[in-house]
Amino acid sequence: MNITFLSKDAYLVKDVFVNNLYDRTFCIFDLEGTGINVETEYITQFGGIIFQNGEIIREFSSLVKSPKLIPNAIEELTGITNESLINAPTFPEVYELFLDFCREAVLVTQAGYEYDIPMIEKHCRMYNLPLFDNPVIDTKALYANAHDELFDVFSTDYLINYYQIDDTDVPRHNALGDCILISRILQKILNEYANRNIWDYDLTAGLIVKRFLIPKMYLQDDN
Repeated sequence: MNITFLSKDAYLVKDVFVNNLYDRTFCIFDLEGTGINVETEYITQFGGIIFQNGEIIREFSSLVKSPKLIPNAIEELTGITNESLINAPTFPEVYELFLDFCREAVLVTQAGYEYDIPMIEKHCRMYNLPLFDNPVIDTKALYANAHDELFDVFSTDYLINYYQIDDTDVPRHNALGDCILISRILQKILNEYANRNIWDYDLTAGLIVKRFLIPKMYLQDDN
């Protein structure tokens, strides 16, 4: 997988190929952090689910000790407090558990090419750990690949509205809750792929995807 950030508005992803999408076991994962800027922020929660044939097989969730305090606004948004992280495991401990959880599954994320993957890469460098080599599907790119007539920020809310997905029963801005929501988005996109007779996720030639805009609240640090 090769991701090149072209500007603050878009990135190019290439050299990703997953065949036989409908026969795969997926590990959908999501992170929460002290903020959204990868260069200055840290992971506070890991969530994951094993998803196969439209069903959630098992779940994974863990807080992660952060070297940086969580700003008040982010505490309120995620419900993760600085106090709750006092006895949380470190990133290497949680990362090892996560790798054992996902094993050979295809990883799936939402907006992960621009946030979750760079954030994990940063933490792996910090702790001198190898990055996983599982293929990674970003549902933003998965959707964009089937809709080359559109060029928009395919946010979670955009995809929820497009596919008319019910999100009222899952906690948002919670890593595990967001994984469950991403599983619903993934299934809708896979259904659309099947209807279009698209069987593989093929970005070997490259795909340009519009990046999310960082909300102002994430740029404020009141600690």
